[in-house]
Amino acid sequence: MPCVSNKRIYYSIAQAEDALISAYILFDYRKGTGPIAFYKCDDCGNYHLTSRGTMNARLAEAIANGTIQKQKTAASWHKKFKK
Repeated sequence: MPCVSNKRIYYSIAQAEDALISAYILFDYRKGTGPIAFYKCDDCGNYHLTSRGTMNARLAEAIANGTIQKQKTAASWHKKFKK
């Protein structure tokens, strides 16, 4: 069932955290933009991404240790070879 907020729904913490990491791999966010965390919605009881609050620890670590950049590069090459 959709949320009254019309935001994308994630049914578990793991799913929301994976979506957060994937968003950083797939999209180019400028500094200070894009989702940085997730929260449990009071309306639907599921999870949504948010650009507010403290950055998720797993996301911060993936950015700091270069994992996000490596995955971005891999996704870029995958897209090139897919054509």
